[in-house]
Amino acid sequence: MAYLRIPAADRVIDDADSIRSFLLPHGIHYDRWQVAGRIDRDASQEEILAAYAPEVEELMQSGGYITADVVNVTPTAPNLQEMLNKFNQEHRHAEDEVRFIVKGHGIFFIHPENGDPVFSIELEEGDFINVPAGTKHWFDLCADRTIRAIRLFREKAGWTPLYTGDAIASGYQPLCFGPNPMAAKGIKIEQAVSIAA
Repeated sequence: MAYLRIPAADRVIDDADSIRSFLLPHGIHYDRWQVAGRIDRDASQEEILAAYAPEVEELMQSGGYITADVVNVTPTAPNLQEMLNKFNQEHRHAEDEVRFIVKGHGIFFIHPENGDPVFSIELEEGDFINVPAGTKHWFDLCADRTIRAIRLFREKAGWTPLYTGDAIASGYQPLCFGPNPMAAKGIKIEQAVSIAA
């Protein structure tokens, strides 16, 4: 399940319907796809695309996408940090950035054009997002540095980041908290124990 954070408002949204409602005015589509029992997260690209063929085909028809693939990033990927550095600074794309997370975690930061504060959306297995062309954003991995995702494109060559030159991304840490942000910060939460006198 996704977690949407608005740091300037110290606000977290963790309900799928509320996340969807928050993102729609920004032109961003979010959804959850059924994953339980569907396919092994480590299956081949072909097997994963076949397992999610109904959703992928529907997106291709409705969105004009012509190709789909599966990206697989792990902590042992060659030149991982160099690759991440291409996407962890603010940029746009000339086409939509469409992702369905099969495995792992990632975080998109969105910098709205309308003056609203920057917000982030942490995605995990089962989360689908479509960030429309032209949206200012950046992306990073979570601590597990693992993500496997179905990607859809309108051009066979894919998309290229168009950097804005704004250093805003340097002011935000790619911290992925999941359901317990205190534990992610290294703060151990224990149940209170009452002691009778």
